[in-house]
Amino acid sequence: MSRAIVLDVPLDPSLDTGRMQVRRITMAPGVVAGAHVHNGPVFGNIVEGSVVYQIEGQPETLLRVGDTFYEPADTVISRFDATDEGVVFYGYFPVRADQEPTLTPVEPQA
Repeated sequence: MSRAIVLDVPLDPSLDTGRMQVRRITMAPGVVAGAHVHNGPVFGNIVEGSVVYQIEGQPETLLRVGDTFYEPADTVISRFDATDEGVVFYGYFPVRADQEPTLTPVEPQA
């Protein structure tokens, strides 16, 4: 048996978390999510295919099977675009007990 830390992100201590929602999300080849923000942090891992990922103002990254990612709350995600092979990933959404995770499209900053 071996264990490796693949992602370790400090959370805002004021984050009121009552539950964790996990979604299996499939994007067809070439689907572009568009610039967006989430109402809470999002953690994820790629299980099939690949995606181009970019937080606004940072370099883009190609995420492949086994890679993890973190999308901070209220931060513009400039790119989360499926490659020509498409992508399947698990998204982990810590939310309040009475809250649903949301994705809100935004205009990217120039």
